[in-house]
Order: sequence, then C-alpha cells, then structure tokens
Amino acid sequence: MINGIIVVHKEAGFTSHDVVAKMRGICGQKRIGHTGTLDPMATGVLPVCLGSATRICDMLTDRDKEYEAELLLGVVTDTQDITGKVLSECVPDVSEEEVRKVMLSFRGEYSQVPPMYSALKVNGKKLYELAREGKEVERKARKVVIRELEILQCSFPVVRFRTVCSKGTYIRTLCADVGERLGCGGTMQSLRRTRVGEFELGNACTLGELQQLKDSHRLSEAVIPVDRIFRNCPALHVCRDHRKLLENGNAISQEQTVEKELYASGTQVRMYGPEGWFGGIYAYDPDRKWYRPVKMFLEKE
Repeated sequence: MINGIIVVHKEAGFTSHDVVAKMRGICGQKRIGHTGTLDPMATGVLPVCLGSATRICDMLTDRDKEYEAELLLGVVTDTQDITGKVLSECVPDVSEEEVRKVMLSFRGEYSQVPPMYSALKVNGKKLYELAREGKEVERKARKVVIRELEILQCSFPVVRFRTVCSKGTYIRTLCADVGERLGCGGTMQSLRRTRVGEFELGNACTLGELQQLKDSHRLSEAVIPVDRIFRNCPALHVCRDHRKLLENGNAISQEQTVEKELYASGTQVRMYGPEGWFGGIYAYDPDRKWYRPVKMFLEKE
C-alpha cells in the first residue's frame, strides 16, 4: 500500500470524486481521499491522500488556498459561474478604478452566504440537490477571510485576479458579491487553484502523467511522505527495546527515546521506530512526564 500524498493537477470536466476513482485505479488501492472539493469546471491543485495519509485529510482541508480566477461582469447566473442558467445580463457601466476599489474592499474578513449549488448539507441533503429540484433554502452567512487579493488584468467585461483565502471561501460567491456591489452583477468565468497550503501547482501531476509514471514503475517519484507534512516538528526515535510502545500507540517517556530530548509542554514531535519508520505525531505532557500520541500513522513496512 502507498502511504503519502500525491498532488494532482485536476483538469476541467473532472469532479473531485472522479479524480479519487481514477487514482484508485492508478495506485491499485481503495484507501484514498481528497482534501477539498473543486468544481468540475475548475482546474488546479487537488492533494490526494493515500493509505495512512487519509488521516490528515481534515488537516489539509483547513489550510489556506490560492486561486487565479476570471470575473465576468454584467452576467448573473443561478450557479454563480458560467455553467449555470443566465438570470440577467447587462453591459457593465463601471470604470477600472471602480472595479479595483470594490474588489480590494473585500480583503480581510467578510460574511459570505454559501451558494445553493454547493455540497453543503441542510437537514442531511446537499444544497445542490435541492437546487436541482428548484428549491432554495435559507443559508447562514459564514465568516471567511480574503488574505490577499490582486487584480492581474482588467479587460472589460472580464477581470482576472489572484486571491489567497481561508477554508470555506467560495470564489464563485466572491465574484457574485463583487458584481452585486458594483451594481452590474457578475459571475465566475474560470477558476484555477494554484496552491493548497504548501502544495503548489508547479509540483502537481495530471492524471495522464501519473498513469505514465505508473506504467514506467516510477509512481513513487510523485508521492510525498506523510512525515514531510510535519517537517517543522522535532524528530525523536524510540529505543529498540521500547519499539512495541510505538507500535501499539502507547505513551513514550523521554528515557525511552534515543535522543533523550525534552521539549516544552504541548510540543509536537515526529516519533519514529528504531529502523526509521514513521510512527506518528506525539505531544509532550509535563504532568505525566511522557509523550502522548496525537495522531498515529504506523508506516512500518
């Protein structure tokens, strides 16, 4: 079984679930999960977790994301992107200066109402399922953070921009909100995710490229080891006589590690077996004077 993360460059037309299904075929294993949905029309970075790495899917989903998108002014659709039904159209009567002022005003925290065409659930049913039935339900606004927003090109009626945002931000909705504030309406024309946390588009592979690596027995070249995600945590190794403690997910004392290091309360460390296999993330508990398990991976061969 492969344990680790592969950064997929999702192409247009694929759902995130399609990517997972394709990856199961390429990798020959079922234990695979993705780290955040991308709409079928969107392209770009989609980290896929394999084997024990599926335990950190939630952690990767929480990380900031970077996008490049195109806002089409003067068009409003029911999906907030160009794949939807057009609800209204007009010739936008706005200047480049007005567009810049309004767009940049969205930097920082703002309340965003999730779109009806989304995978969020209400009473156990996904919003997009309700939307396809012609139903619209009330959605609560959620706080999102636009950390960076940069206009790359204004070529009316299209505005191309780059943004870095928090978990849960809908770029479609950002486009619609900008258009509404400008008074002409707007919809998302294209979307490319260029980064998720530390995973960048330049290091991503398309499904076709991954299949080629598989066919040439080089798929391991695309796999990022799980412990690399925690590379900022100090590393400790369990003494050979105490390896069973790690294998069983037990607490480990300072004296039971090779390094005999002692860190501050709550400090998380990477705990390895005596042969170098990654066991999991531990945190120091000064009251009991041991390292307690936080998340186990146990990637022993």
